[in-house]
Amino acid sequence: MKKSRAENGNDVDAPVASRRELLAGAALAGLAMPLAGSAAQAAHEHHGGGHKDLTKLALDCVGYGEACVAHCIKVLGTGDTSLTDCLVSVNAMLPMCATLARYAVTDAKRLKELARVCIDVCDDCAKECDKHAAEHEECKACGDACNACIKACKKLIAA
Repeated sequence: MKKSRAENGNDVDAPVASRRELLAGAALAGLAMPLAGSAAQAAHEHHGGGHKDLTKLALDCVGYGEACVAHCIKVLGTGDTSLTDCLVSVNAMLPMCATLARYAVTDAKRLKELARVCIDVCDDCAKECDKHAAEHEECKACGDACNACIKACKKLIAA
């Protein structure tokens, strides 16, 4: 009689989970490199833009968003699809906030226009993350970061 993988001591799910975690970590590390440059630029405010708070908050969105994406992927890997819409909204937010940070640090000409769009994208993300905030710490942190970024964008537009 042939033994199953479980009987042989082979955990079939373990390698899949570790691959997912590795891919999520690699994605986060890949995004960290260009953002590190943005953060370094933000520290040299006297060379360019004066939007230090907005830059920091936009980068916070990206950082917490990447953690949320990694968590969503992990949960989805278990077969639980409850975070699918959260993953979609966070993936839409990430490039917007990364670009917002870049625009803020360089005081780009169209910063206010981008901030207006970013408010809507961050609001979509925050609303979706808020649905899961009680059960998922990563979703709560991402939603909170988006709400803080929205406030900073509104402050910029009002100025």
